[in-house]
Amino acid sequence: MNGLLPAVFEWTIRILILCAVAAFVRIAAGPRGADRLTALSLISALFLAVLVLYGAQEGRGIYLDVALIYDVFGFLGILAIASFIREKEPD
Repeated sequence: MNGLLPAVFEWTIRILILCAVAAFVRIAAGPRGADRLTALSLISALFLAVLVLYGAQEGRGIYLDVALIYDVFGFLGILAIASFIREKEPD
């Protein structure tokens, strides 16, 4: 069982990175700003998940602290971009 856990972490991280690549495609092809903002939020959440998984795999709590700070700043950044897009796009 001990040898299976690192493989599970590795494959989960790979799948999350593939999801982030698909979100990058949505950022490039999104016809509206809201689509791009949603994809950017998804990438932020996926990166957060990778940080938490890597921290759990390595057994180092510093990655969890970095993930928490990244999440707070990512959320504030998404709010700032959303308010900018809302002012710029017509209803």
